[in-house]
Amino acid sequence: MNRDLQGRYINISTVGEKAQAFIPATLPPTPPIEWSSELREKFDQALLALGRLDSVSVLLPDTSLFLYMYVRKEAVLSSMIEGTQSSLSDLLLFEFKHQPGVPLDDVQEVSNYVAALHHGLKRLGEDFPLSLRLLKEIHSVLLSKGRGKDCDPGEFRRSQNWIGGSRPGNAAFVPPPPEYVQECMGKLELFLHDQPNKTPVLIKAALAHVQFETIHPFLDGNGRLGRLIITLLLCSEKVLKEPMLYLSLYFKTHRQRYYELLNQVRLTGDWETWLDFFADAVIHTATRAVETSQQLMKLSAEDGLRINGLKRISGSAHQVHKAMLARPIGSPNWIQEKTQLSPATVNACLRELEKLGIVKEITGQKRNRLYSYVEYIQIMNEGTELPQ
Repeated sequence: MNRDLQGRYINISTVGEKAQAFIPATLPPTPPIEWSSELREKFDQALLALGRLDSVSVLLPDTSLFLYMYVRKEAVLSSMIEGTQSSLSDLLLFEFKHQPGVPLDDVQEVSNYVAALHHGLKRLGEDFPLSLRLLKEIHSVLLSKGRGKDCDPGEFRRSQNWIGGSRPGNAAFVPPPPEYVQECMGKLELFLHDQPNKTPVLIKAALAHVQFETIHPFLDGNGRLGRLIITLLLCSEKVLKEPMLYLSLYFKTHRQRYYELLNQVRLTGDWETWLDFFADAVIHTATRAVETSQQLMKLSAEDGLRINGLKRISGSAHQVHKAMLARPIGSPNWIQEKTQLSPATVNACLRELEKLGIVKEITGQKRNRLYSYVEYIQIMNEGTELPQ
C-alpha cells in the first residue's frame, strides 16, 4: 500500500553545502497497516517458526554451548554488512590472543558486538527496560575499542551524518539534523513501550528497526545496533527465552532488496512490502537456526559415540570434547583449566581426538598449540565466508 511520504524534508546547510534532511513521522504508520490475508498468514508462519526455535532452546542439552558460537556468528555477519572483514575463526583466534588473518581493528569491532549484545541481555535480565538509556549503554560498548572509539560512544550525534555518497549533496539519504535526534528517538521509545497503543512484538520489531535506521541517531554503529534491537525486543517481551534469532545473514544475502525496501518505506509508505520481507527473514532464519542446532546435536552425539571407543581414556576424552563444544578453538592450557585434567591427560586426549578426525591442530607449532573442532566450525561458518 502506498501512503504519503512517511515524514517530511527540511532544508539544511552542512559541510558547506545545502541538502534536504528527512524527519520521519511517528509510529505506528498512518493510515494503519493494511493486513491482506497473505500478509497475515505470513506473520502467523513467522510466529510459528519463532515458537519452534524457542522450543529448541529447551531441547538443547546445554543452550550456552550453542549460543556461544551462534552469538559470535551473528557478530561476524552483522559487522560484515558494514564492510568489516573478519571471519568466525579470526574472532575465535583474537579471543585467544592469537594473531588473526585480518586487521585487528576489524576483529575488535566484531568482538565489541559480542560484548554489546551480552551487555544488553544482562541489563534486560535485570528487568531494565529497552530504553534510550539502554541503547546508549549498548552503543558505548559497541564502539568502546577499535575504529569507533572516536565516534562518541554512547552519545547521540551532535553533527549531521548521511548514508551513501561522499557528502550530503550526493548522498542516498540524509537523516534528521542532530537537533531533531532526541525528539525522534523519544517518540520511538514511546512506541517501544506501547504508548499510546500496544503493538504485537514481531510487528513492533519490524517497524522499530526501520525507524531506528531512518533516524540514524549515532555517528557510527547504527546498522549493527538497529539489527540488535530486533533480538533484544523479542527477548525483552519473552517471545524468545534465549537470543537465538539473528537476521543479519538474511539481510546480507538480500542486501540490495533490504536497502531498497527501507528507502521505499520512507518515500512511499509501503510498510506492507517491508513487513512481508521481514516475515520471510524471520521464517527463513528461525528455520535455519533450528536445523543448525539439530546438526550440532547430531554431531555431538555421533562424536560422543566414537569417543566411547577410546576405552581407557574415554571418560577424560569426553570432558575434552565437552570443552571443545563450549569453545571450538582451544589451547591445551585452556582445556586443562576448563576440565581440571592433568596436562599429560589433556595432550593424550587431543592426540586421540585428532586421530579420530574430531579436532585438528591449526598452528603447526610445537609450542602454543591450538586445536579446532573442525566440523563444528564448518557448520557454524555457513554464510560467513569472506568475499574473495
